[in-house]
Amino acid sequence: MMNLMSQKGLRELEAQCIQEEAPPCQATCPLHVDVRAMLAAMSQDDFEGALSVYAKSVPFAAILSRVCDEPCRGACTRGQVGDPLAIRALEQAAVDAAADKTRPVAKTLPARGQRIAVVGGGLSGLTAVHDLARKGYAVTLFEAADCLGGRIWAVPADTLPRQLIAQDLALLAALRVEVRLETAVSPTDLDNLCQAYDAVYLATGQANAAPTVDPLTYAAGRPGLFAGGSLLRQSWSPVTSMSDGRRAAVSIDRHVKNVSLSAARQNEGAYDTGLVTNLAGIAPLDAVPLPAAGYSRASAAAEARRCIQCQCLECVKVCEYLEAYGGYPRQYVRTVYNNLSIVMGERHANQFINSCATCGLCAAVCPTGLDMGAVCKTARGVMVTQGRMPPSAHDFALRDMAFSNGEQFALVRHQPGMDTSAYVFFPGCQLAGSAPGQVTAVYDYLQAHLSGGVGLLLGCCGAPADWAGRADLLGEALAQFRAGYETLGRPKVVLACASCFQVFKAQLPEVELVSLWPLLAAHGLPETAHGLGGADAVAIHDPCTTRGETAVQASVRQIVGRLGYDVAELPRSRETTTCCGFGGLMVYANRDLAKKVVQRRIAESAADYVTYCAVCRDYFAAQGKPTRHLLDLIFGAGHDGGRGP
Repeated sequence: MMNLMSQKGLRELEAQCIQEEAPPCQATCPLHVDVRAMLAAMSQDDFEGALSVYAKSVPFAAILSRVCDEPCRGACTRGQVGDPLAIRALEQAAVDAAADKTRPVAKTLPARGQRIAVVGGGLSGLTAVHDLARKGYAVTLFEAADCLGGRIWAVPADTLPRQLIAQDLALLAALRVEVRLETAVSPTDLDNLCQAYDAVYLATGQANAAPTVDPLTYAAGRPGLFAGGSLLRQSWSPVTSMSDGRRAAVSIDRHVKNVSLSAARQNEGAYDTGLVTNLAGIAPLDAVPLPAAGYSRASAAAEARRCIQCQCLECVKVCEYLEAYGGYPRQYVRTVYNNLSIVMGERHANQFINSCATCGLCAAVCPTGLDMGAVCKTARGVMVTQGRMPPSAHDFALRDMAFSNGEQFALVRHQPGMDTSAYVFFPGCQLAGSAPGQVTAVYDYLQAHLSGGVGLLLGCCGAPADWAGRADLLGEALAQFRAGYETLGRPKVVLACASCFQVFKAQLPEVELVSLWPLLAAHGLPETAHGLGGADAVAIHDPCTTRGETAVQASVRQIVGRLGYDVAELPRSRETTTCCGFGGLMVYANRDLAKKVVQRRIAESAADYVTYCAVCRDYFAAQGKPTRHLLDLIFGAGHDGGRGP
């Protein structure tokens, strides 16, 4: 059982939800520009907001927006359905749109007193200077050339106008950085710098001068010396060089503070994201043509609107419950944890916890298999143990279960005229209450087709107690069933109810279970089974508790086909079938939500529905949806006590 009461258990569950993982463009960008947010702003013609997002990650925005090698574009998910987004060109458009505006200078921390030397005024060194100066360090920048910028001066002026370079480099003066141009640093000079400064970052861009460098921390083999940028690689990657400078600045800050250089540094630089985005239904779109001069404001906004805003939310898309509360599982898990951890005060998430159908659909569609149903079910058990479960939440369902296991309903008997049972039919409480005539018809069929005697055992499997978190009452229901099962000689148990099947499968692994539906498919239908006429095609609603039971689902379709119907599959069926609104006792905890759940399901098809769960059938019919239980089609409507379709 999952541990919802520990921080470790909480973090493990939160980590399973990938909704907050970065989109591929952001993860692949060594500087982690939030491209998704930038393009969202731009698509709404908010270029100032777009630039704010971009500049938050990029200190020299005008320069990089013109020279970036944009690894993000190769990772763009839109490229799987159409052209990838022209991200660098859009970054340039954001900068150009604000060309006549003065960009605010980033705030700096108070002076610290420590002195840092940076050798090399290319993009890597400049980024390290920027970040360290903002942290309050006194930074001195040494550059062998007569100007800063390094390789950017080799970029043609029509691509990178020189006034943009000057505009970006003016930032250094605002940060009070000491710049020493035409100052080459020899190996001896480097030794002296290491003695005179608290730390040194070597970013000369000269590959033949590269020391041995730790790829995580950029430490360069001696205390206080770090190195990065183009001296570490053969080809020039402007954005990676800037990332090197940023990551080296983190190490320098840690070195000066005498803390670990390597702790908690996962996902720095480019990394593989865990985010999965379903592209079903996304239409391919070509890129907006890019003029040589760059996008206009209008064309940039149009290109930004091609962004699909990568996210997961696979569970929220298919679950009325998860959608209703306006969040996603990572947030919900924290909500549940907080609700269980409150010592004093109001617990606002009680209804949220009790409203889940615990049907498993979220786990079925989740790329990592996170099961909010299991979370909520566990939480209910904790609430019961803590004495904090509102009695009203599940009172009726538990009293109904008690009646079904009481003397007015419960029954254990062998087949008439026999004192042994090779099988026992356990119809469940809901089918027996909703359509007792069908229980009689099935029992007659089983006696005629199975040898060795077929006993009859009436009662409730304990599912309501299981859903309510009442382990004590579940134990009592199982003990009562086990006693009857033992009395009958441990026969094979034939089950018509999928919920009973799942409860016994999980709680009584020693009991041999037989689903009624494969049995009917194997032994043949009664000669009188000809369906009820009407529609040529029907839609099959698989009860949510048949999820994972592929043989059961297949046998139902065989039976429906033999009855002369074509099957019109619902959009979500079999492994991704949905709940009718009763599962997990949702209807008792949140009746309005349960109504939305059932209405959403019955709106998925205009065809008449066929299901093989008594509760599903009754809930759909109560909303006016023409629905038949499969037993109605097999044994005729005359056995259903006059129930309407």
